Amino acid sequence: MIMMSGSQRDYDAMAGKDSDGSPAWSPEDMAALHEFMAAWNNDLVESGEFVDARGLTAPVHTRRISLRDGVPVVTDGPYPETQEVLAGYTIVECASFDRATEIAAKLAKTPHPEDATLTNEWYVDIRPIAEGIEDL
Repeated sequence: MIMMSGSQRDYDAMAGKDSDGSPAWSPEDMAALHEFMAAWNNDLVESGEFVDARGLTAPVHTRRISLRDGVPVVTDGPYPETQEVLAGYTIVECASFDRATEIAAKLAKTPHPEDATLTNEWYVDIRPIAEGIEDL
């Protein structure tokens, strides 16, 4: 599974909101992002390595359930603008972990506005999906 992260600030910028003085994404910036991701996914479909992919809604729509004194406590988002959460994922079925790394590395070329200031260092995480208890 290739996991992409983002913050509420990232979602706000992509929605064209300028919440902190950083540049908002234009419709052309968003079109370039969608075009890039569609091509990346289509390459995986054509190679037979694509299994599933989903983007997730903004962190403002998140609920976190934690325990306090053994009792579940629900906290609604948003979280601090810079706190990163899972933004989306892609599941691939490929020959090796190295191949999954190669696929994920292509995301480093994901377009963004030229004058955008990235609030966090760019990264994606890759983790094998456990098929059974023996894989944990």
